[in-house]
Amino acid sequence: MRMLLLASLALAAAPALAQTTAPTWQTSLPAALAEAKATQRPVLAVFSGSDWCKPCMQLKQEVFDQPEFMGFAKDKFVLARFDFPRNKKNQLDKAQTKLNEQAAEQLNKEGAFPAVVLLSPEGKVLARSGYRPGGAAAYDAYLQQLLAKK
Repeated sequence: MRMLLLASLALAAAPALAQTTAPTWQTSLPAALAEAKATQRPVLAVFSGSDWCKPCMQLKQEVFDQPEFMGFAKDKFVLARFDFPRNKKNQLDKAQTKLNEQAAEQLNKEGAFPAVVLLSPEGKVLARSGYRPGGAAAYDAYLQQLLAKK
């Protein structure tokens, strides 16, 4: 009886787990652009300072870490994150640091943090943004407006 109950609970949870499969964040601009071209989805590239930039932390916590955003973004964007931590304990390996610097050289020369850059599947900059208050729902609506303009 107990096994049957556990099995039925597992089956009931399976659809919910399948629906919450979060998209992965690319950490290479060339890989993100290749995926974008293959899927014909725009790239949402995020430049952040995860351990020193308060608006970066807020954007991640209030928007990007929220299941609502991940559900919204899953079939609409190729997600790419380029982080520039300052604390020694948070330093990235040399290869990732180089990839992040190359992406910044192409898309964030001014060094804005946070910087959110929306790219066409061909790599053309469609829009630039940063932190916007209001949480995931407001940010999703804002991104939807940007997509409508492309």
